[in-house]
Amino acid sequence: MTETIDFYFDVGSPASYLAWTQLPALAERTGVEIRWKPMLLGGVFKATGNQSPAMIPAKSRYTRLDMERFARIYGVPLNFNPHFPVNTLVLMRGAVAYRDTPDFHRYLDVVFNAMWVDEKNLNDPGTAVSVLQQAGFDAEDVLARCDDASVKAELKRLTEEAIGRGVFGAPTFFAGDEMFFGQDRLPQLEQHINAR
Repeated sequence: MTETIDFYFDVGSPASYLAWTQLPALAERTGVEIRWKPMLLGGVFKATGNQSPAMIPAKSRYTRLDMERFARIYGVPLNFNPHFPVNTLVLMRGAVAYRDTPDFHRYLDVVFNAMWVDEKNLNDPGTAVSVLQQAGFDAEDVLARCDDASVKAELKRLTEEAIGRGVFGAPTFFAGDEMFFGQDRLPQLEQHINAR
């Protein structure tokens, strides 16, 4: 039986973006299967009393520097979005809507890169639609999926599931019941997997 890793994420989190860039290689090296768990980070913050590092100026400055260092280590582009923070409710509904389809990874690729490489204003519905259309998505289909009651309910359920498991920020990983918070914990996660 293949071991699984649960990955709780929100596309509005630059740390989630960095983790996302590294997970395929980690999965290939270790043989684990990633279970993708889109959640609404704003809902997690509200439930746990946590807040974005962006809300604390000194922490925001350091976090940005830290993320830039990791991007260089990983060899991936990272540009801090001038429109941050972004309300990701509709974007995360889209992640839920496409999660069990062949287009899921393409959807994440488009949204993560628009947010953290191309600096697009995904707060603006017109920009978000344009980004998805340029990538070959049918805008009406995307919006219809995001408005589906079952998709809304599933995002709420996944967010509540995350909170129930002790998640307070993104990204968060679980290997069984062992929790790892933050993209900078990927080496610890991999060491844990290899030790099992």
